[in-house]
Amino acid sequence: MSDEIRHEWPLFEVFVRAKRGLNHVHVGSLRAADHRMAVHHARDLYTRRNEGVSIWVVRSDDVTASEPGDRDAFFAPSADKVYRHPTHYRIPDSVPHI
Repeated sequence: MSDEIRHEWPLFEVFVRAKRGLNHVHVGSLRAADHRMAVHHARDLYTRRNEGVSIWVVRSDDVTASEPGDRDAFFAPSADKVYRHPTHYRIPDSVPHI
């Protein structure tokens, strides 16, 4: 790939779902002129053997992630978040055990 294309075309992240009901999994990255071209290139590169049923592509600069330093704030135990526990809800007697 020439340096000219590398600097002009954005980088896309590719996610493929192998079978219906499974999650999309990140399988790699590629450069393309636009989203449509990225989907076509992703199909050619990452699903050559019919192993995928769905492809997602997203520009790398549109992906936002947590920082390693945010670990405590993002992933703290939920014990201090009582709204996540159903213990303070009254379950009617007519509701069967789940």
